[in-house]
Amino acid sequence: MAPSRRTVLKRLAAAGAGLAAWTAPSAEAAESPGAAPAIAPAGSSATRRRLADRVARTPMVDTHEHLIEEADRLRGGGQPRVPCDDWALLFTHYLDSDLRTSGMSRADWDRFTSPDEDATSKWSLLAPYWPLVKHTGYAQAVRIAIRQLYGVSELSTATIAQVQAGYERTRQPGFYRKILQDHANLESCQVNCITGEPFKPSAMPTLLMQDLSIVGMFAGPNIGQYAPPTGITVGSLGDWYRVMDWWFERYAPLAVAVKSQQAYSRDIDYARVPAEKAEPVFAKVLRKDKVSAEERKALEDHLFWCAVDRASAHGLPVKLHTGYYAGHNSMPLSRLSQNPGSAAELCRLGPEARFVFMHIGYPYYEEFLALAKQWSNAYVDLCWSWIINPVAAKDYLKKHLLTAPVQKVLPFGGDYIPVEPVLGHAVIARRGITLALAELVEEGWLMLDEALDLVDPILRGNAHRLFELARKTEALTRPGAGS
Repeated sequence: MAPSRRTVLKRLAAAGAGLAAWTAPSAEAAESPGAAPAIAPAGSSATRRRLADRVARTPMVDTHEHLIEEADRLRGGGQPRVPCDDWALLFTHYLDSDLRTSGMSRADWDRFTSPDEDATSKWSLLAPYWPLVKHTGYAQAVRIAIRQLYGVSELSTATIAQVQAGYERTRQPGFYRKILQDHANLESCQVNCITGEPFKPSAMPTLLMQDLSIVGMFAGPNIGQYAPPTGITVGSLGDWYRVMDWWFERYAPLAVAVKSQQAYSRDIDYARVPAEKAEPVFAKVLRKDKVSAEERKALEDHLFWCAVDRASAHGLPVKLHTGYYAGHNSMPLSRLSQNPGSAAELCRLGPEARFVFMHIGYPYYEEFLALAKQWSNAYVDLCWSWIINPVAAKDYLKKHLLTAPVQKVLPFGGDYIPVEPVLGHAVIARRGITLALAELVEEGWLMLDEALDLVDPILRGNAHRLFELARKTEALTRPGAGS
């Protein structure tokens, strides 16, 4: 059922409080199912208002999340990925990094996220650092979520009780759909499970579509995780191939893509290493013998391509982390700078693969523009980038549309563990998409009708085509799928 005009205007007011004044959506937008708040600044041109309305009305496909299952969230705090079950949880993913680099001590952070600390007293731990970080993209996503979901415009001693009450009121069965679909107007999300399972069947399979994680197929490899479900005893490299085949045969029909985040520990410079060179190293791994760094890389490189080639044979795109690292005081920037060149070599070595390079390789996003323009099998995903640097993400999208084919860009992934900030991130992304298109029109690069026609392909069409979402939805809704 479409939300009432009053409901949409109420959402709009909540989202706009404390930020720039935003215009109300048009009557057409207000009556649209799931319409997100329009994001054109008050007094803006007719061009910006038209684009804001179109972007608000168009459902968006979210191509990257780490959301745990709703049932796990509802179990409460004190479990992995849910350290506490109060308003502080919204600050535990990404914004924790800004707080720590602003000077918050580990001791204060541990108290802030403790399930044993009184929820309202936690404001005193946050207050000294909040003015230092509240304007970052990480903080903006949380602030917008708090405004829209809890009706609180600013954090203070006087409002924290209201924030906590809003958290408790919102965190009820069904809140994932309410936040993701009703508030954020997201058609579906693609989840990379980080609770240990290579593929995690979801209780909401067409909303929380799943990636198949391949990193453990080649990093290590992680025999203890991947082999037991298959019933295969691994005594040779050939046995490990059979384990990999089992995972693809069982889950490729249900997965939307495969995913690796090994760029956190090495560059993505995977060479095509033959089996005869990898096999003796694999045997050493099985025997738990010492393996040199050179041998380790050769084995990982070989197994990486084994996984990628299987993914391509099953029609699955390959998502790879590139660029910026989550966390704080740990990022080797010199290694990140090698990602674009290594990505180009992957495209050359794997012409049948479709590589999705995530996070625009920030801060090296100009190089990824060149990659998307040059290589037919290179796609660039703006997931996470809107809250790392909202201006850079807008800049990337604007330049991409004048540089590379439009179907090579995927506009949004919240990249969150807690669901609430996904809403704030989606609002930031829609604002940036609107600004990118409006600036291209105002600067004479596009006609307004051309910009309007790009909204649906960018927000949902590209993802539908690349990930074959209609076919995946059909597979996921068959009786017994994923069991």
